[in-house]
Amino acid sequence: MIKGIKGVKDILPEETPRWRFIEESARRWADRYGFREIRIPIFEVTTLFARSIGAATDIVEKEMYTFPDRDGTSLTLRPEGTAGTVRAFIEHNRSADPLPQKYFYIGPMFRHERPQAGRLRQFHQFGVEYFGTQDPKADVDVIALLWRFLSDLALPDLTLEINSLGTAADRAAYLPVLVSFLKGRIGDLCDNCRRRMETNPLRVLDCKVPGCRAATEDAPQLVSHLSPQAKSHFDEVLSTFAVLGIPWRLNPRLVRGLDYYCLTAFEITSSHLGAQNAVGAGGRYDGLVELLGGPAMPAVGFAAGLERIAMMLPETSLPPSLPSVYVAAFGSQGGPAGVRLLDALRLAGLSAQSDYRATTLKGHLRQADRSGCRFAVLLGDDEAKSGSAVVRNMDSKAQETVPLPDLPRYFLSLFKGF
Repeated sequence: MIKGIKGVKDILPEETPRWRFIEESARRWADRYGFREIRIPIFEVTTLFARSIGAATDIVEKEMYTFPDRDGTSLTLRPEGTAGTVRAFIEHNRSADPLPQKYFYIGPMFRHERPQAGRLRQFHQFGVEYFGTQDPKADVDVIALLWRFLSDLALPDLTLEINSLGTAADRAAYLPVLVSFLKGRIGDLCDNCRRRMETNPLRVLDCKVPGCRAATEDAPQLVSHLSPQAKSHFDEVLSTFAVLGIPWRLNPRLVRGLDYYCLTAFEITSSHLGAQNAVGAGGRYDGLVELLGGPAMPAVGFAAGLERIAMMLPETSLPPSLPSVYVAAFGSQGGPAGVRLLDALRLAGLSAQSDYRATTLKGHLRQADRSGCRFAVLLGDDEAKSGSAVVRNMDSKAQETVPLPDLPRYFLSLFKGF
């Protein structure tokens, strides 16, 4: 027997209603905030991710699925959605259209990570990208969209964590201060953080190793080294949260290790997820469009992990399943009449099913019960001749005779409240 790849999960029919509910909610909230859907390729040239994510990052060095095309071009399965969206924005000259431009995407991403709860090698993200304005209220719009979406799903114990990364000049002035501090604690840092001190010192603050966190507890904070411009931007973001009634917590450890990130950075976390507790994260990346060959273009966005959302989604958040009608048709005349009835019910917008293997009423009723149908239409030769069928409530066992032509209207009226 051939089995699925480790870390690549089948989403079975019992689970898909949960996923559809999450995805439909994401689309609904994105639409409310004026974001339009974009569908980007699942693979791109490797250079796109190396330049956008950074060649020295763990994602590019260790986690990407990269393979040669037949002409030798190096291709990579997308590990995230921002790079592809920015590439499409540049390639199709979307900056020539009226700004701002606002996009969202939903789909699979791929990283070669150690599989664990909520973290798979093929995983799914809902993300948004907002191009064309530096206004702090655009940051708030993006964060509020994510907060409202997750809150609407009734996910438990959500916390919005936020920080400012300042401008490029702010970070250039701050990094020597941070590195000087880290050198004094180098003996307490893990090997990975010692390496990061040389290549990406900001990421040391984000390390999850307990010893590293303890060693950097009193590290100088970037938020204390902001220029007046960056501080004003951050203050407006926070004051707008107060207007909207969205709670937040300052997290000075919240960083992004790449130069094109600036100003606002944020995560929404949950204590129900353990050490890897981020449900969604994002920030402002004003330098990325230009880095990839486009015009200077401010931008802000986020990505949220659908696996983690699905793990946390309370059963009470899910709407009741739509009722379905089972057509128990049998006999030389009842069988063809059942086929016509199934088609009529479906054309009317109803869910209707049958089991063509069953040849007796008993067999049909057994299958109707297994299928979870709330009602069964009993349609044998006698019913076909009379032009009426028996509607059976599978829970109460109550029965009612209804003319065949009236059945679609009968069920539409019956299910109106669902």
